[in-house]
Amino acid sequence: MPTSQDCLGWPGPTACSTFGRTSKGSSVAKVPKIVPISDLRQDAAAVLKRVRTTRAPVVITQRGRASAVLLSVDAYEESEEQRRILKALARGDREIRAGKGSTLDAVLREADEILDSE
Repeated sequence: MPTSQDCLGWPGPTACSTFGRTSKGSSVAKVPKIVPISDLRQDAAAVLKRVRTTRAPVVITQRGRASAVLLSVDAYEESEEQRRILKALARGDREIRAGKGSTLDAVLREADEILDSE
């Protein structure tokens, strides 16, 4: 695993990605990079570069507590798109349980519209 010197130029361990692999190859969640706000003030350009290149979130802390999460624009837009799709699926599930619903063609048409809006 790279050190923070490799990622941001600060001493100490760092999580250079949100997910990693175990020795057997399965995915495991890793602790996201945590940056105190004072370090962000000192070297914001390095933190932004890290976020853009890795697309991994960075948790910003104030007084030792998580205060904000910094994401690249690409990661944010992808997350928002996934959220919109999940909301549409949840709405469809509620409609089915309520005895309502749409035809498969209508559902596929809506999914295409969502995906084409990228």
